[in-house]
Amino acid sequence: MYKKQLFLLLVLSFANLNVNAEFLEKSIDKNKERFSKVALDIWEFAEMGYQETKSSALLASELQKEGFKITKNVANIPTAFIAEYGSGGPIIGILGEFDALPGLAQSNSPFKEVVSNETGAGHACGHHLFGAASAWAAVTIKEWLENNNIAGTVRFYGTPAEEGGSGKVYMVREGLFNDVDVVLHWHPDDTNSANSRSSNSNKSARFTFKGISSHAAGAPEQGRSALDGVESMNMMVNLLREHIPQESRIHYVITKGGLAPNVVPDLAEVYYYVRHPQMHMVEELFSRVVKTAEGAAIGTDTKMTYEVMHGNYSLLPNEVIQKIMHKNLLKFGGIKYSKAENEYASKIYKTLVKPSLEIGSQEFVNDYKVSHSYGSTDVGDVSWVVPTAGVRTATWVPGTAAHSWQAVAAGGTSIGLKGTELAAKTISATAIEIFNNPYLINHAKKELQERVGRDFQYKALLGDRKPPLNYRVN
Repeated sequence: MYKKQLFLLLVLSFANLNVNAEFLEKSIDKNKERFSKVALDIWEFAEMGYQETKSSALLASELQKEGFKITKNVANIPTAFIAEYGSGGPIIGILGEFDALPGLAQSNSPFKEVVSNETGAGHACGHHLFGAASAWAAVTIKEWLENNNIAGTVRFYGTPAEEGGSGKVYMVREGLFNDVDVVLHWHPDDTNSANSRSSNSNKSARFTFKGISSHAAGAPEQGRSALDGVESMNMMVNLLREHIPQESRIHYVITKGGLAPNVVPDLAEVYYYVRHPQMHMVEELFSRVVKTAEGAAIGTDTKMTYEVMHGNYSLLPNEVIQKIMHKNLLKFGGIKYSKAENEYASKIYKTLVKPSLEIGSQEFVNDYKVSHSYGSTDVGDVSWVVPTAGVRTATWVPGTAAHSWQAVAAGGTSIGLKGTELAAKTISATAIEIFNNPYLINHAKKELQERVGRDFQYKALLGDRKPPLNYRVN
């Protein structure tokens, strides 16, 4: 019975899409140049997590011009904001990210070309496009509500520091999504899909070891190496890998390790990520990692402290809304390159290592399927409290890996902008369907409750810590 009702709702939604298609195309086209410029401006800013002052201000300003009510500094985060238009329900939230990644400053050249900018960062995950397309969609939905005198609210969430900072987690923890009916989001990619895609849960921490400095040759017996503590911990974690579930992921980077070989380092630091599809397993694995740090400190006669940096729930896609998103993506289709774009893509393609896709695949939309990603996102926390659905569009050359210089480069070209437009269309069309057919919300909420369980109560994996506003500051 449930599936039959859902089928009828989807049929009705398809009819409504046809009715609103002409309006949507006009609205998207009208704002195309404007939000393309916004995307490229944020690409140039290349601001890292919690430091996205200019990027956040630009997006908030563009939405304020459209009559959105702006609330800044939400969840005690200076670069987090909410932009809202309309009144009453339903309330549809749209997520917008805008943080860049460190050490990936790159031009839009099809060859590796490191550039000097103020931050040393680059948009290797395409969040400049993410924020711009989501704001573009919010404006389109606002215009539709206004033109059709429809009751309801569109709410844009300006969410900073997705890359390791868990910006959305603090916003969820503060209850900023409690009254939202549905949340829509998207992400840049090298393909077009709207799958029911889950992700790994994730928790990270910085482990700091303190020892005693000394002359490494003249008085080594007087020193206690903090770096020995870090290396001992890393060795034990690497032994631990043999005895953890195969779906797990543990990775680290040494962020401090001393400055001179002839000085026994009295301070060293290692930064760890722990991932698994299930949150409880992440907590268990994390506690075992902490034990290795404790053992390393004892064995090297050093002192160890650690600070939890972030924690994300696994992504829980809502299939009721997700299937509508997929249908809309199919409606708009894939992305065709111009001759110049094909030439550019071919040059990029030659630099890729074992690309899994071929140029031309961006012209198609992937079949709908249930899948799992081994990456993590703070959208996960949102998805456990509000029915959430997302779409991915080809903003990068097919075969490109995220977090690469190739992703930065393509994101600063018309290739990236074409994927941005497709995302804005798909999100807008999906929101309009939901406003036209609020029964979908009831079905989506029912699905969410069934999946999380009636006894579920949200509790952030990162605990009660404050936002680490300086986590990207050296």
